Amino acid sequence: MEFIWILFAFVCGLAVKMINLPPLIGFLLAGFLLNYFGFESNDTLETLANIGITLMLFSIGLKLHVKDLLKREVWASTLSHMGVSSLLFAAIALLLGIFSLPYFGLLEFKTAALIGFALSFSSTVCVMKLLEENGELKTRHGQLALGILVMQDIVAVIFLVAATGKIPSIWALGLFGLLLIRPLINKIVDKSGHGEMLPLTGLFLALGGYELFYLVGVKGDLGALIFGILLASHPKATEMNKSLMNFKDLFLIGFFLSIGFTALPTVSMIGMSLIITLIILVKFALFFALMTKMKLRGRTSFLSSLILSNYSEFGLIVVALSVANGWLEKEWLVILALAVSISFIITSVIYRQSHRLYRNNKETIRQFESRQCLPEDTFTQPKGAEVLIVGLGRVGRGAFTSLKGVMGDAVAGMDTDRKRIRIMQDVNENVFYGDGEDADLWERLDTRGIRLIMLALPIAEDSTNIAIQLRKANYQGQIAAIARYQDERDTLLASGINNVFNFYTEAGTGFAEESLALIQPAESTAA
Repeated sequence: MEFIWILFAFVCGLAVKMINLPPLIGFLLAGFLLNYFGFESNDTLETLANIGITLMLFSIGLKLHVKDLLKREVWASTLSHMGVSSLLFAAIALLLGIFSLPYFGLLEFKTAALIGFALSFSSTVCVMKLLEENGELKTRHGQLALGILVMQDIVAVIFLVAATGKIPSIWALGLFGLLLIRPLINKIVDKSGHGEMLPLTGLFLALGGYELFYLVGVKGDLGALIFGILLASHPKATEMNKSLMNFKDLFLIGFFLSIGFTALPTVSMIGMSLIITLIILVKFALFFALMTKMKLRGRTSFLSSLILSNYSEFGLIVVALSVANGWLEKEWLVILALAVSISFIITSVIYRQSHRLYRNNKETIRQFESRQCLPEDTFTQPKGAEVLIVGLGRVGRGAFTSLKGVMGDAVAGMDTDRKRIRIMQDVNENVFYGDGEDADLWERLDTRGIRLIMLALPIAEDSTNIAIQLRKANYQGQIAAIARYQDERDTLLASGINNVFNFYTEAGTGFAEESLALIQPAESTAA
C-alpha cells in the first residue's frame, strides 16, 4: 500500500475516532479526498480490497451453519424484501421522473427496477464491521442479519450468471466433492497449531477457496464463504477467526478507500444520491414489517432491520454491468457510489445508538409483535440461581466452573452463542441462551433470588449498558464485571457496577498466589 494512502487513511480515521465515530467513516472520506486531490487508484489497491472482502466472507463462514440459512425467517425475509423493494423503487423512480428530476426522467420501468434490485442488497462489509465492533455476531439479531447477507450473496451469484451469460464450467459440479475432503481440511487445521501457521492456514483456505470457485466459473467470494462454512464446526474456528481479524481489517481499509476513487460527483449527482439515501427509511420499514410478520420479536426485528438498512458494494457491480451493457447512463455509477458511502455513514452512526433507541421506543415497537413468537425467542428462567454469569467465553467459563465447584447449581450461566449453550446443556450444565443487552430479558426475568450477576464480557460498553438496564429493571443485587484497561475500569465503576476485575493486571496476582501455594506447604513442613 502506498504511503500516501496510509497517511490519508490514518489521519481521517483518527480524526473521526476522536469525535467518537467509527473509523470506517474516515476511510471513506480519505478515499474521496485522495480522488479530489488527483491521486489515482491502481491494481494494488484493488487487490487489497478484494483480499479484504474474501477474508471477511471466510470469517462469516466460520461463524455460520447451513441450517441457519434454511430458517424461514432468513430465506423468506430475504427473497420477499428483494422482490418488493425492487418494484417499490421502480415506482418511486418513475414518480420522481414525472417531476423531471435529473437522471430519473430517462429511466424506464425495467432500468428503474434494476436499480431497485441493486439497492435491495445490504453491505456485508459495513454490517460485519459493526457487529464485530459491538460484539454482536453471535446474538439473535446478528445471526439473522448474517443469514440474510449470505442469502443475498447467493442471489448475487445467480444474477451475475444471468447478466453476464457466463455459465459455470461443467467442472463446477465437482465442488460438491468438497464435502468428501472436509475431514482432510479439518486435519490440516488441526496440524496448524496455535502460532503463525494458524492465520497462514486461514489465508490459504480463504484465497484457495476463492481461486478454486473462480477457476470453474463461479463467483470466487462464494468459494471463500463455503470454505469458512466447512470449518464452522471445527474447534479452532473461533481461534482462527481471531487470528485473521487484524489482517482482514487492514485489507478492508483498501476497500473503503477504493469507493472514493469511483468518480468525482457533480452537485446534481450529490442531490440525487441524497434522495436515494432517504429510501433506506423505506428499506428499514420493509425489513421490519416482514420480520415481525415472521413472528420475530420486536427487538430482534428492530435491530436486524436497522443494521441492514444500508446499500451494498454489490450494488455498484450491478450498476457497472448495466452501464457496460448500455442499460444505464454512466452517471448512475457515481450516484450509487455516493449513496452507498452515505448509507455506510448513517448506519454506522445510528446503530451505535440502537439499544438506546430500542429502550426509548420499546412500547411502540412491541405493538408490532405477533402474539406468539418463535420458540427461539422465548425466555428461560434459571432455577434456584443465586449467581448468574453473563458471557461464557474463556473468562466466563472459567468463573462458572470454579463457582460451580463451590455452589453447585446455585450458579447459572447465560450466553448469546446457541452452539456453546447446547454443548453445555448436553452435559447438564445450568446454562441458558440470552442476550445481556436485551432490555426485554431483564424485565421478564425474575432476578429477586439472584444475589450476584457477573458480566464476563470483553467489551466494557456492553457491560455498562447491561448494568444500566439491570438497575432500571429494579435489580437489587451486586454486579461485577471485567476490564482490560484502567480507563475502562473507571467507566464501569461509574455506571453502578460494584466491583471490576482487571484481568490483565490482577491475573498476575492470582497466578502468584496460586503458585506460591505450591511451596508454602513444603516450607511449613520443614519448619
